[in-house]
Amino acid sequence: MSGTGTGEELGAQAARARALALLRIRSRATAVALLPAAFAVVLFAAGAQGYAEGSGWDAVRWAVAACAVVVLLVAAAVAIAVVRARPAVSPTVPLGEKAAPDLYRLVRELAERLGVPAPSAIALTPDCDSWLEDRTHPAADRAAHEAASRGDAAAGPGRRPGRRRVQAAPVLVIGSPFLWWMRVAELRAVLAPVVAGTGPSAHPDIAAARRFVRGLDGVVADAAAPARGPVRKVLRLPGRFVGRIARLLLRSCRGHAAEMERGVAAAASTRAQAVDYGLRVVAQEQVGLAYAGWDRLLTRVALPAWRMGRWPSRLDAGVVSALTELSRRDRLAEGYATRLGERPACDLLEEPGAADEAASLLAARLFHGGPAETGPDWAPVDWQQYPEEVVDRKWRTEAARLHRVLDTMGVPPASGTDADTACAGVPTLARVVEHLAAGRDGGEELAAGISAAVAREEAQAPVPAGGGGTGEAGGDVLDPWGPDPLPLFPLQPPRTGTELLVDHVAAMVCCAAVDTAGAAPGLDWLDGPALLVDGERRADLGSPVLSLVEDGDAGPLRSWLVSVGVRTDKPVRLV
Repeated sequence: MSGTGTGEELGAQAARARALALLRIRSRATAVALLPAAFAVVLFAAGAQGYAEGSGWDAVRWAVAACAVVVLLVAAAVAIAVVRARPAVSPTVPLGEKAAPDLYRLVRELAERLGVPAPSAIALTPDCDSWLEDRTHPAADRAAHEAASRGDAAAGPGRRPGRRRVQAAPVLVIGSPFLWWMRVAELRAVLAPVVAGTGPSAHPDIAAARRFVRGLDGVVADAAAPARGPVRKVLRLPGRFVGRIARLLLRSCRGHAAEMERGVAAAASTRAQAVDYGLRVVAQEQVGLAYAGWDRLLTRVALPAWRMGRWPSRLDAGVVSALTELSRRDRLAEGYATRLGERPACDLLEEPGAADEAASLLAARLFHGGPAETGPDWAPVDWQQYPEEVVDRKWRTEAARLHRVLDTMGVPPASGTDADTACAGVPTLARVVEHLAAGRDGGEELAAGISAAVAREEAQAPVPAGGGGTGEAGGDVLDPWGPDPLPLFPLQPPRTGTELLVDHVAAMVCCAAVDTAGAAPGLDWLDGPALLVDGERRADLGSPVLSLVEDGDAGPLRSWLVSVGVRTDKPVRLV
């Protein structure tokens, strides 16, 4: 314990030393701003006592006084901007104590065991991470009060304007996938070093230094944000000047701030070693597993749905299914059956479904840029409805786009197509296969046409408008429910023309398999949309399609179609 105490003290001392360095930077900036005024006072006092007389000294006095007034005005503008700036607040789903009394009780008991203040509130984030977030900046207080006056459920912890500042504990932000995948004991072990961070955060010097740095960061962000409205456009130039000063101060603070946070983390980690240390090693393995499953679920399962205007409303529940499938395939989760017998952490919530839905909508907003509210073109989808609502619609939408591009290119119907089908322009798989097998140039032209069609459709899509959602009231830059451009964290880079063409040809093959061979759309928890033939997933379609698109070799795909029983000459139903 002596070693633990020593390590914690060293970390806390390092954090406090860096905090004092940050406050000294603030003090030096204040001293520099006051220096011309002090010089002017000395000159006027000397003149009043008869030591500096004459027209030359009078000119010097008034010149220094004018300089002092300008510097004081600039310093006041910077100070007001720091106070009024809204620092970036992580987009989260607020979780009140009534919605999770058991979770609040667990966190308070954990804080009591650690001997630190309990977090002031708990919020969820659609990510595999947990942290403490300071939301005691004056601008955050105003935002919370404004939200409360509107009856907004997102009003975060704060104080009413006009009251004396009370140093509140930071907010505990918990990754929502942890609640569904981890057991209660594992969650407590993972949160121990995070909650322990409230101890160093309560130190006045560290809290003041954090507010100073966050205020400067908010000023820089406000100066870089696009101006909205005539008033802000008028104030754009002085705002940029203030932003440059804040950026200069922030650059001098960056090293000390980073070292301060390292000291806080070291002190918190050392203090948490006395609580569930052995279980924490096992829990960290589950953190890595949860991250792998969450990433696959978002990129392979959720992203296709978001592109189709549907957002899965139970992403956190889906990560359990994805991790179960991952552990079954790769045998990564030893003792999984034993873990299922323990209490899941989501039982600490009164209404897990409501929390899952809110976190799922926020994930769609952050990672894809969907609207903040549901509507005809942005509706929730249940996992049971996913194959029909997402997979089938995705295939048929892409197949329709493929044939529209072929029509634009003037590609004729496939040879051997009966006259009635050819005259009616009914889409068939044979037309696509014959065109791609004809030569490399026709694949490249088709890929370019599809890329252009996708770009046009995305450009014509309505811009997501913000609305009064159930998100945190935060700064202008990171407001997930406001009108700012999103997504903040795109999951994948833009797809190339070849990748788009491969997806569209595969979609056409799947439509033909469903319409002519009795196949069905399905959902694979790790790979997303899947083609089911006789109830079994066929995962061997990618290679034959790639051979057709890249090499013009239709042989592998024709063999695959024969094995499944697909008729390429039969018409396919499109959207």
